[in-house]
Amino acid sequence: MSTPFLNPDLIRARFSQAMSEMYRNEVPLYGTLLGLVAEVNQATLQSSPELKAQLENTGEMERLDAERHGAIRVGTPQELATIARLFAVMGMEPVGYYDLAPAGVPVHSTAFRAVHESSLQVSPFRVFTSLLRMELIEDKELRAFAEATLNKRSIFTQRALELIEQAEQDGGLSEEDADTFVTEALETFRWHHSATVSLADYQRLLNQHRLIADVVAFKGPHINHLTPRTLDIDSIQAGMPRHDITPKAVIEGPPRRHCPILLRQTSFKALNEAIEFTGEEAGSHSARFGEIEQRGVALTPKGRALYDDLLNKARDTLGAFPNESNAADYMSILEETFTAFPDDYTTLREQELAYFRYVITDKSASANTLEEALSKGVIVVEPLVYEDFLPVSAAGIFQSNLGDDAQSHYQADANRDQFEKELGRKTLDELALYADTQSRSLAHCKEVLGF
Repeated sequence: MSTPFLNPDLIRARFSQAMSEMYRNEVPLYGTLLGLVAEVNQATLQSSPELKAQLENTGEMERLDAERHGAIRVGTPQELATIARLFAVMGMEPVGYYDLAPAGVPVHSTAFRAVHESSLQVSPFRVFTSLLRMELIEDKELRAFAEATLNKRSIFTQRALELIEQAEQDGGLSEEDADTFVTEALETFRWHHSATVSLADYQRLLNQHRLIADVVAFKGPHINHLTPRTLDIDSIQAGMPRHDITPKAVIEGPPRRHCPILLRQTSFKALNEAIEFTGEEAGSHSARFGEIEQRGVALTPKGRALYDDLLNKARDTLGAFPNESNAADYMSILEETFTAFPDDYTTLREQELAYFRYVITDKSASANTLEEALSKGVIVVEPLVYEDFLPVSAAGIFQSNLGDDAQSHYQADANRDQFEKELGRKTLDELALYADTQSRSLAHCKEVLGF
C-alpha cells in the first residue's frame, strides 16, 4: 500500500509558519510588528461589527492571522526556474508579470501563490519573486563580474533538489518527506552574515545599484521581508513610532476608503546589518525591512483603468516622488482625487468596477432574475479579496528601502516573453482568475435557483 501524499496546501501552510518563525528570530522587530498588527486588528473588529460579520461570512477571519507574503530576489534564470519548481511542490503558481525597471528598480517579477479560492482559504501565503535584469547593469566589466559570481553559487540544498524531483516524478510528497522538504527549502531563504565578495567589489555593485549588491553579493536570496495583513493600515502607520519603529513616509496604494480596494502597503526602513566580506573585511548591508499590508476588493479591468488614471492624476498634481517632505500634501491630493472612485459595494458591482462572489442564503427561495434574487436577499455578494500586487506600490516600497540615491529610471522595455522563457512557463493572468471565481459562483447560484 502506497504512502498517501500530503496536500500541497498543507505543505505551504507549514512552510509559511516555519518562514515566519525563522524571520522573527532573525529580525526581532518583525515580532514587534506582529504584536502591533494583532492589537490593531482586534480593536478594528471590536469597533466594526459590520466588518467582522463580512470577514466571518467570507471565511477571511480564519486566515487573517496567517495572511502574509514574502519577497525574494534571485540572480539567474536557472535560480528562477528552480524556485518555480520549489514553489510548485507547495501548490504555488506564478501569477502576474511586474516590470519595475521604469521605477528605477532593475528587476522584473511575478508572485507565486495558490490560485483557487479553496486553496487560498487554507493558506494565502505568497512570495513576490524578482529576477535581476542583468542587461541593465551598464558597466560591462561589472556585469561580467556579477554573472560569474552568481554562477558560482548554489542557493538550494542537495536534499531540497532531490525532494523537488521526487515530488515531480511521484506526484507529491508523504508527510514525512514534506516536513523534510520544508526544513530544507527554508535554507534557501535564510540570512547570511557573510558575503561572497570583497568589500571593494561589494562597493562597486552598490554604486551601480543597492539592489544589485543585495542580489549578487550573498549566498542566497534571503527573504527580505514578510508582511502581515492589517485591517487598518492607517492605525499601524500612526502606531509604529510608539513602538520605536519609523515608518516610510507615505502609505502606498489607494487612500483610506469605506470599501477598501486593491492593496495598501507601508513598511519600516531596512536594517543596517553587520557583514563579513571575503578577506575578513568588516562592513554592513541594508536589505531586510518590515512591511504591512491592507487588502481590499479586486478590481476588474475597468476598475483598474480608473484606479491607474486617478493615481497618475494624483502624482502629476503632486509633481514629485512622494517622500517625507510632501507626504501630507500627497495624501490630501490622493484622497481628493479618489472621490471619483465609487466607495460602496453596490455601485462597484453595478458599474462592474470590482469582482464579487455570489452566495445563496436560502436555497428554497425562488427568484426569476439575479437582480430579483439580490433585492430579496436570496443571493448576497461578497467582495473578492485582491491577492496580488501593484507595480507602482512595489517599486515605492523598494525605493524607500534603497535610499534616495537609487537610480530613478531605466531606459528599458518590459520583457515578459523573456521572463517567462527563463521561468519555464507562462505567468497566469490575475484578472482572469478573479473573473473565473466570480463567474463560477454566479453559475452555481443560477443552477440552484433555476434562472
